Parts: sequence; C-alpha cells; structure tokens
Amino acid sequence: MTLTPPEAKAAEAAQDLNPAAAAGEAPSALFPNYSRYPLALVKGHGSWLWDDKGNRYLDFMSGIAVTNLGHAPEKVKEKLKQQLDQLWHVSNLYQLPLQEQAAKLLTKHSVLDAAFFCNSGAEANEAAIKLARRYFQKIKGEERFEIITFHQSFHGRTLATLTATGQDKVKEGFLPLPAGFKTVPLHDEAALKAAIGPNTAAIMLEMVQAEGGIHAAKPEFVQMITELCKEHGLLLIIDEVQTGMGRTGKWFAHQHYGIQPDIITVAKGIASGFPAGAMLGKAYLREAFSAGSHGSTFGGTPLATSAIIATLEVMEEDQLPERAAKMGAYLKEKLEEKLSGLSFVKEIRGMGLLVGIECGGPVGELILAGQQNKLLFINAGPNVIRLLPNLYVSHEEIDQAVDTLYNVIRAYEEAQGKGEA
Repeated sequence: MTLTPPEAKAAEAAQDLNPAAAAGEAPSALFPNYSRYPLALVKGHGSWLWDDKGNRYLDFMSGIAVTNLGHAPEKVKEKLKQQLDQLWHVSNLYQLPLQEQAAKLLTKHSVLDAAFFCNSGAEANEAAIKLARRYFQKIKGEERFEIITFHQSFHGRTLATLTATGQDKVKEGFLPLPAGFKTVPLHDEAALKAAIGPNTAAIMLEMVQAEGGIHAAKPEFVQMITELCKEHGLLLIIDEVQTGMGRTGKWFAHQHYGIQPDIITVAKGIASGFPAGAMLGKAYLREAFSAGSHGSTFGGTPLATSAIIATLEVMEEDQLPERAAKMGAYLKEKLEEKLSGLSFVKEIRGMGLLVGIECGGPVGELILAGQQNKLLFINAGPNVIRLLPNLYVSHEEIDQAVDTLYNVIRAYEEAQGKGEA
C-alpha cells in the first residue's frame, strides 16, 4: 500500500474544501507555509474542541503542549479580563510589577534566579544563546561563542535557533546559516567530547526530544554532560519549551535528572495559550544582560504576565505536575494494554503526559483517520504518534482516546493487509 505524506494529504483535503481555489478564484491572503488540516476549529473548553460545523473533538495535542490547563481555563480567563480593564502595554522602559511577580513564581519552582520575558520558545532560545555568548565575551573576557546541540533536536525557527536545531529539513533554503553551532548525535560520548573546543560556550539539550520522536535523554549521558560542562567551564542550557510547565510530571523535565542547569527556556504552556516565553538563568549571569544588551517590545506585557501568573497559581493550587505524572502513567498503561496486539505499533515511550507511539511506518493517514473519528493528535517525526493531552485530562477521556486509537490503527492494519493481498 503506497502511503501519501501527511502534508500532501492535508493539503489535498484542504483544497477539496476550498471551492474558491478549485474555481480558480483569488487564493488565500495567507502565505502557504503551513500544511493545514481541513478543520476550522472555533471553540474550546477543557479537553474538547468544536469546528465551524458543530462537530466536537477530543483534543490530545493541546495546541502542541500549549493549553496545559485545557481550553479557556476559568481562572486564567478571569485574570485576563481584569487586566484588560486596567493596562495592556506601556513598554519595558518602566517598572512592571507583574513581571516581578511572574519571575518570582518561575524561579520558585526551578533552580534559577532571574527571568527574561519574551513571546515564544524560539525567542527564549535566542535569548539563551545570546546570554551564553555575552557572558563569556563581556564578563569572562573569553572569545567563546559556539553552542553544541544534538541531532533530532528542535530549538526554533529564527536563523540562530534553526541552525541550533538538529534537523536538516528546517534549514533548507535559508543558507548561509550563522556560524557558531555544532551538532552531534545524542548519547554519543566520543562525538560530544570531540566537539568541545576553545570556542565552546555552552551545551544545549532537550531532556526529551519531543519534535524528534519522543526520545528521552539517558540519565548517565546527562550526568556526563554536566561533568563536561564543569570540567571545561561551559554553560548548560536546557530547552524546556515543550517539556516544561508540568508536562512531564515535574515542573521542569530536568528535575527528573537531579541536575542544575545554568539556563533554561520555557514557553508553550507558560500562559495557557497567550503568547509568552521566558528564559531563566543563574544569578551570576545577571550582569551579562546589562541595560541595553537585549530586549523585546512585547515581552512580559501586563497582559502576558497576568496570564503567566494565573497559570502558575492554578498549577500550584491543583498540583498539576504531580497529576500529570499519575495520568501519564495511566495513559501509558492503557496504551500498552490496548495496543500490544497491533503489529504496526512498535514501542510506547514518553514522560508524564508527553507520550510517543512509534509505528512501523508513516502515521499521516492515522492522524487524518483520528480526525474523522473526532480525536486530535499529531506526529513527532514521520513514524511516531505524539499524544499531549492537557494536565486535567480525565480517566474517561484517556479511555476514550485509547479506544479510538486502537480502532484507527486496527482499521489501518486491515486496510494495509487487503492492499498487499
């Protein structure tokens, strides 16, 4: 059976539902840089989404780990409404008490001491790269600038962060790429040691490569990285953009490993869907980001920080990281129980409510079949189904999602078998 790539399938389906394009009328006013699925989602509440035709979907992707509290969480919504009546934007040239409050909550739940607010994960990683370079060049007086990253990592789509990303597909057509990055295979100790040189400033690591297939870093490899950083005087940057904010069963994924990074980056789930990100760093890095060294017009606005504060307060009150650990264990248990007899399923892995199902081939058709059966999930690379339910997901919702996945995969197996016969 010949499989059509998921991007092409989605584009074909979207074209079928676009009569204007089919009739040769004016195309969309948007750039076509997204391969959009043929769904127009217009309403959300908790674990559920509705399209413009009134169909209801069980959401197991959470806007790619963004709506960690579910859609339209009440306390965050109320906090934003209150802020809308008070102050939207004044600029970072003034004192912003909500930034201080949000920073204290973030540092309280991490081993870091200071925060810089921005608008996205890519911006948070860009800030981390700049902070590492500036720390060595302006504070230490050393011409260090190189960042070591790992194959299959994903750090963003700015020129610097896509260069840091260990996937060639995001770099196509954007040459020349900035200098100062080396990428080595994950868990390759010899390659990592060989990459360290006199210009190395930092090692940048995801504890779980979410976009790269749901691969968790091995504890012994992480320990070796920390020892190398100490030996060579390097900074350790942990990208927590997708793994932070309780997603893996702790506030931040690096806490599973008992390490103390110099810098971490967060975004996605930090503000329940309001655009926000942050870079957190150790106290001794403060002076590297002196006045005028870096900035963001919209980073840490009163609206953004009110959403961050409300999100963090809800996570504290309801102990959501702990809940994610329990519900993640339940999800993997049910998946193992239900999918174990399916030949197309090769492995189930993950951490907390970041779960991957590795399959025997591309999963694009399964994603479309899931949509047809009112379940939304995404991939992590061509052969891995990625599940990212919100941290309030119920046992009943997990049971329903697992049953739907089983039916979708079993139907695919049967259709594939008939096609090969």
